This record gives sequence, C-alpha cells and structure tokens, in this order.
Amino acid sequence: MAGRIVTLGTAITETVDALGLGTLIVATDVTSEHPAYIKKLPKVSRNRSLSVEGLMQFQPDLVLAQEGDISSAVLTQLKKIGVKVISIHQEFSVKGAERFIMDVAGALQVKQQGELLVQQMRKKFEAIHQQVKNDTKPTVKVLFIYARGAGNMTVAGKGSNMDAIIQLAGGCNAVQEFTQFKPYSTEALIKTNPDVLLLFDFGAGSLGGNDAILKMPGVMLTNAGKNKRIVTVDGPLMINFAARLPEAM
Repeated sequence: MAGRIVTLGTAITETVDALGLGTLIVATDVTSEHPAYIKKLPKVSRNRSLSVEGLMQFQPDLVLAQEGDISSAVLTQLKKIGVKVISIHQEFSVKGAERFIMDVAGALQVKQQGELLVQQMRKKFEAIHQQVKNDTKPTVKVLFIYARGAGNMTVAGKGSNMDAIIQLAGGCNAVQEFTQFKPYSTEALIKTNPDVLLLFDFGAGSLGGNDAILKMPGVMLTNAGKNKRIVTVDGPLMINFAARLPEAM
C-alpha cells in the first residue's frame, strides 16, 4: 500500500477517505473539499491545471486521478521520475459508482474494504430507490443551470452527470435536444419550461440568490418561475458518483 497519496478529484478523495485511508492523503486538488479535514490539506495547484513540480513537492508514492485529468506530458514525466499514477474511470450510474469504489480500493490494495463500502452504499441506494418508485406525484421536469455569474451559464443536457443524478432522484431532465453542457439562453429556458430550476449553491450565489434568479429574463414565464421552485444543492456532492451517491440522490 502506498504511504503518501495525492488525490486528484473530489470523488477519488472522498472514496479514499470512505475506505478509511484518509490519513495517507498528503495533498489534493482544488475540487476536493469533503470531509471537513480535506479542506485543510495542501493543494497541488490554485486551479485545475497540474504540473510535475506542483505534484512532486509532496513526494507522493501514488497519484490517483480521474481518467483524463492529467495531461499525457505530465504523465510521461511522472513515469520517468518513477511516481506511480493510476487513472480511475468514472461512469455516471449506480453500477459505475460501485466500480469506481472498487477501482480505487484495488489501487490501494484494500479490496475487502471496497466490497464492504459497496455493500453499505447499495443498501442505502435500494432504500432511496424504493422511495422514488413509491412516489405517486407526476414526474418533475428539472433544468440544471451551471452558473459562474450572469454572463457565464450553461445547462445540462443528456448524458451529463447532472442528467444522471436528476433521473436517479426520480426527475426528468428538461433538456433532451443535446448532450453534455451547452450555453444557457432565455429562449431555451422558455422552450423547455421546467418545473424546477436546479443550481449549485455557489452558482445561485453568483447570480445574486433566488430572488435575483426569479427576475432573470424569461424565468417567470416558466412553471418553475411561477411557482418559485428553485433548488440549490452542494456541487461536489452532486458530481461525486461514488460513496456519497445515495446522499446526493
């Protein structure tokens, strides 16, 4: 088992912690904020860009990263230095979350702890899934808006992480015309006519809060606006798709 671990990605960091090996983490990336002690750990950079120097200052035995998050150039340099790097694939589904946990557990050589964590998550998921199935209310049409201020907004299409969590929670993504994320527009908002607007809490804050969102062009022409149905959620929790997936649902 590695003695000094650098974790890149909130889902990986949280999974290492959930496996009981959080004390081995010497540094993380800026997206990793849970549990509370993780916020106090050093960060490998001030943003999401990574460098060999930024990683090596922590003298890691193992770097765990989500697939595609480390450039090929940095990977090549780390291998030359002799640092072990393991990339973990993430899939936005319950089965994908289970595989993710087992892949992280395998990288840390704690397969038994991984199997136990998967069993615990599966029990929680089954209870929530049954609750969703028993809900007799009409399916809610949800529009997720990723916001970094009024001039920087996108909406989640099919196949995105937010599309998956909306469906798992028993809702319907209001956007069906495209995949992943595309720029927000008033025209698209009115056309989709969502029942609920869903935002990360920091995104809603960047727009001035719920009252300011309701005053945005076109919002009051939607069911969500008319009924003032704006839901704000913890961003890192929603995109985790690992040990805390049931909590996110």
